[in-house]
Amino acid sequence: MEPGVAENAEALDKPWVTIVWDDPVNLMRYVTFVFQKVFGYSESHANQLMMQVHTEGKAVVSAGERDKVEGDVRKLHAAGLWATMQRDS
Repeated sequence: MEPGVAENAEALDKPWVTIVWDDPVNLMRYVTFVFQKVFGYSESHANQLMMQVHTEGKAVVSAGERDKVEGDVRKLHAAGLWATMQRDS
C-alpha cells in the first residue's frame, strides 16, 4: 500500500459522533427530555449526559455512520440544542 492509504482507509471506518454543547438558553430538564425523546435514552442516562454537557461544556450523545449522525444533529437543532458532528477520534 502507498503511504497514507492505510491511514485513510482506517479513518473511513471510524464512526462519526454527535456532540451537544452547553448553551445559556435551554433548561437542564429540557435537555434531558430532548435526549430521551430523540434517542430513546432512559431518564437516568439522559440526565447523566445533560450533566456532562452542563459541567464539561459538551458531551458525545450518539455515534454511527455519517448519515445517521447528520440526522441526529438535525433533530437536535430542531429541538433548539447546539449540536455538531465530527469523526470519532
